[in-house]
Amino acid sequence: MSFGLSRGKGFDIAPGVVMVSDEELPPLPDDVMTNPDAGRLDPRQWFTHRGDEPSRRFEIEIGSGKGTFLVQHAPTTPETDYLGIEWAGEFCNYAADRVRRAQLGNVRMLRTDATEFLKWRVPAGIADVIHLYFSDPWPKSRHHKKRVVQDTFLADVWRVLKPGGELRVVTDHDDLWAWDREHFDRWCGSGPCPGHEGPIPAFEEEAFSKPDSVGEGELVGTNFERKFREEGRSFHSTVLRKPV
Repeated sequence: MSFGLSRGKGFDIAPGVVMVSDEELPPLPDDVMTNPDAGRLDPRQWFTHRGDEPSRRFEIEIGSGKGTFLVQHAPTTPETDYLGIEWAGEFCNYAADRVRRAQLGNVRMLRTDATEFLKWRVPAGIADVIHLYFSDPWPKSRHHKKRVVQDTFLADVWRVLKPGGELRVVTDHDDLWAWDREHFDRWCGSGPCPGHEGPIPAFEEEAFSKPDSVGEGELVGTNFERKFREEGRSFHSTVLRKPV
């Protein structure tokens, strides 16, 4: 079945075709620990229209929640394919239904651990942007190892991004931002960058520029952002670019 590339064009996206299926993402092979490339697959091939447009942009959102960013942003960039990744099953299903109802053929949803997916599944140099908005702060010290931003994560981000690709980050949580900054500073500076085999600095940092799809005074327009704005919270944001 072909996917339409934007809403309002009469495409009928049936239930089930937005979520990535088990057939599309089979189990990891037994030898993955000794052969890390054994489990790699190209998620861009989950978008059937790419057969006619192999050079289409590809972006990943980590922690899509209810899909608000994707539903409002994807229609404005029909030339880009988006993979939304969400671990919470209820939210992932909710987002997938919103995508289907909006007739967004350039969005697929995947329920999995995004950091593990990047590490074991995604080939090098295929993503134009990785979005990370309002990730779980895991505030207790014993849970800091569960935070998304780690050296291992940044090594995988660097590998997965195309030259010139971006990691775009927004958070409201001051302690999480301090944690992120500690990592960003060394990956955008002289290191050390554990697990990184490329040049140093690994990334160049740039100011965050909001997408055209957001509302007045918003950065990305997610549900969390709108809730936190009502509570009067401030936000931190940045862009890490992989050098060309």
